[in-house]
Amino acid sequence: MTVPLIDPFQRAITYLRVSVTDRCDFRCVYCMAENMTFLPKKELLTLEELDRMCSTFIGLGVEKLRITGGEPLVRREIMTFFNGMTRHLEAGTLKELTVTTNGSQLERFADQLYAAGVRRINISLDTLDEQKFADITRWGRLPQVLRGIDAAQRAGIRVKINTVALKGFNEDELFDLVAWCDSRDMDLTFIEVMPMGDIGNEQRLGQYWKLSDLRERLAENYTVLDIPERTGGPARYVKLLETGQKIGFITPLTHNFCESCNRVRLTCTGELFMCLGQEDVADLRGPLRNSPKSDEPLVDAIRAAIDRKPKGHDFDYSRQSIEGQMSRHMSHTGG
Repeated sequence: MTVPLIDPFQRAITYLRVSVTDRCDFRCVYCMAENMTFLPKKELLTLEELDRMCSTFIGLGVEKLRITGGEPLVRREIMTFFNGMTRHLEAGTLKELTVTTNGSQLERFADQLYAAGVRRINISLDTLDEQKFADITRWGRLPQVLRGIDAAQRAGIRVKINTVALKGFNEDELFDLVAWCDSRDMDLTFIEVMPMGDIGNEQRLGQYWKLSDLRERLAENYTVLDIPERTGGPARYVKLLETGQKIGFITPLTHNFCESCNRVRLTCTGELFMCLGQEDVADLRGPLRNSPKSDEPLVDAIRAAIDRKPKGHDFDYSRQSIEGQMSRHMSHTGG
């Protein structure tokens, strides 16, 4: 258990993203179909199994857990899992426990998350316009999310806003989003839309806003300086000299970030995806359930999966078609 996880390209795997549910109370147009078919409950890992799985990864050197979905906070009794992970934070074996959320449930859970040891969260928010928000999330309501952000900040949780850059949708809000995050002391990261799930190729290509173009737009109003900071994820950061803000860019299409990849993704059914942009998957639910008294088969399965981790993904929009598109929806692997 003490030998760390090293992939074939000598990258240490220290970051596990865990999808605790495929369900969500939104239906964002770039993430899900409107009429999704969700998994039967028996296929999902129980909260106890999620605890055992994550604890095994922590024993193998994983230092950062990001809890995702779907929307993680819609899972029944999810705070039982967060409270269970607190013991690893207190022991020092887990350095960070964090969440990616749409913000809809934060008004209910912010104080409990802070008590469990969560100090940073990412909130997905693509527009500050109430009607556009309802349109892109289909089911979401912006005031509910804004109240959630208020609750998180009151609880003492550092908030970062994740915004998917969408041509023809939020281009005109670029400077409003930057100014709003500055006014609330929140970091902001822009993400290129990724080819995940079947929502129609024409629609996907029409959404794609290259982040190098977005950065050029930023430079019209700000002095944009590259900074070397890394937070363990794929973002590259710049500083806006006039405000001191940190702005992140996640660019899987225009700038492949795979060379420093330190993460793998566990689904709510116990599948391990070694790369977001590849279809190869390892079943960890079988070894977990088939060996209730020993973690050794699970550890062997994890190590065998890491030995298959690829060098990188194949996402590509450059030929006006979507190369490397994944058949699964983003909600399946949790981003």
